[in-house]
Amino acid sequence: MTKSTGFTLIELMIVVAIIGILAVIAIPSYQSYIVKTQVGRAVGELAAYKAPFENQAGSNGSVSNGEIGYAPSNLTTGSIGANIAMLNSDGSGQLQVTMGGKAHRNVAGLILRFDRSPGGSWECNIDKTAVSAWKPAYLPPGCKL
Repeated sequence: MTKSTGFTLIELMIVVAIIGILAVIAIPSYQSYIVKTQVGRAVGELAAYKAPFENQAGSNGSVSNGEIGYAPSNLTTGSIGANIAMLNSDGSGQLQVTMGGKAHRNVAGLILRFDRSPGGSWECNIDKTAVSAWKPAYLPPGCKL
């Protein structure tokens, strides 16, 4: 008589069940992490245009995409042809993009905006009205709804 080695069907079924339970827990957490990271990255990319905006606003009052060095992100719907910056005559203004492109479907349509006061201070604002799957955990530090 030979002794057989290996796993029984019950042992294999238990391992598959454990892997399934771990997947059910891990996948939603991973998706949430991806969305939060993409929103944070898009806010960071938009924030990078505040300094060129200030330079242009102080020198000649024009803040077109070319003058601030705008390069569209693959996470937004922006294009070179549509200006993301606006400067008002009182010194206030804004930088604004809409998430889309290769962004997660849960944040497609999210509007990210930096508003500039006439005094030169900036504030990050997020408009989530076009996003049905928004979660408070997606809000980057320093931004408000």
